[in-house]
Amino acid sequence: MSENALTALSPAQPPAPETDSPLILALPKGRILKAAAPLLHRAGIVPGPDFNDEKSRLLRFETNDPGIDVVRVRSFDVATFVAFGGAQVGICGADVLMEFDYPEIYAPLDLGIGGCRISIAQPRDRSGQEDNPNRLSQVRVATKYPSLTRRHFAARGINASIVHLHGAMELAPVLDLSHLIVDLVDTGSTLRANGLEETDVIAHVTSRLIVNRTALKTQPERITALINRFRTALASPPAQAKDHTA
Repeated sequence: MSENALTALSPAQPPAPETDSPLILALPKGRILKAAAPLLHRAGIVPGPDFNDEKSRLLRFETNDPGIDVVRVRSFDVATFVAFGGAQVGICGADVLMEFDYPEIYAPLDLGIGGCRISIAQPRDRSGQEDNPNRLSQVRVATKYPSLTRRHFAARGINASIVHLHGAMELAPVLDLSHLIVDLVDTGSTLRANGLEETDVIAHVTSRLIVNRTALKTQPERITALINRFRTALASPPAQAKDHTA
């Protein structure tokens, strides 16, 4: 998918939010949230103390800025919250944007965090065999990215039959559920531990700041100001640890 498609990603248009209500910033749970924490701090956004309490059942949190609240949701749901107007702004992996391709979403900034890749993998003991999937007209693929996977293989003249899984992807070829998997890969250690190897990289992924297009039109000053806070944060070097040695 082209960079232009990622940065110009627009379901029913959400109603214009009240301008005196806080903007909602949707944040993904997990590793991206940890990577985003320093960036949020440099942007001057500090969620309340309950935000970092793993025992807290709250999902929406006030911040030090009365004009911004944050919500903590599954990484795959951030784009949906923003596309349908539940949140005006979010931080979302490019893999999710490519999978859902919501036209309601505008992605103005690459935050450069959460770096990984979407890869194709297969069992090591099948590499080089005559039934190499790249030579077939049809292949069965286990993935949590059905749309992205179909598009990738269709562009190569291959019909991908999808086994839609949300986890334990590496088991699918081992247990003959699929020939291949398409999954997010960081170090590749999980693949190797389960006897798989990468055969192709579909896309390199980082996280993006995403915005609801209607919110940008109805509240341009507030949304633009928030975008600029993140832009400034990206340009600011991370704080260096102080050396307290004599």
